[in-house]
Amino acid sequence: MTTTAATDADEWGAHPRFAEALRALGLDDVLRRTRRFPEATRTAAEAAAAIGCELGQICKSLIFAADGAPVLVLMDGASRVDVERVRRELGAGEVTRAGAGVVREATGYAIGGVPPFGHRTRTRVLADRSLLAHDVVWAAAGTPHTVFPIEPKALVAHAGADLVDVREQTA
Repeated sequence: MTTTAATDADEWGAHPRFAEALRALGLDDVLRRTRRFPEATRTAAEAAAAIGCELGQICKSLIFAADGAPVLVLMDGASRVDVERVRRELGAGEVTRAGAGVVREATGYAIGGVPPFGHRTRTRVLADRSLLAHDVVWAAAGTPHTVFPIEPKALVAHAGADLVDVREQTA
């Protein structure tokens, strides 16, 4: 029996647009592994605690504005983005964190639930190499209550990301 994306989204908890993106990419198995939690998993720490994984296994999807254009940065949950490194990587004059309105306009999702792909608009995507240190990472499935597991190299490929080093370096 074939189900619709809306039915899948209801059953698995993923946002309907994200469920549709997974189906379009042939990632129905990922949709079936989506997990919904009663409490929000807006932060990497909340998600890691709910899943029972290491903080570094969480993939944060962060939107920045590079000379006014939205850019998605995928970062492991234990690290912070070095905005200057992002600026240099993009060759931009200025890079800032995008506000909630820009995030929703560019992605179609609210902060805390932005998935790494399946966005309303196409944006440049940078993925930090730190994500590759894990066999599996967990990312938002379009809502603050849902996450999905994926192999990091598959995540980078499906997001159409450039693999870069943009995390803050510790002394």
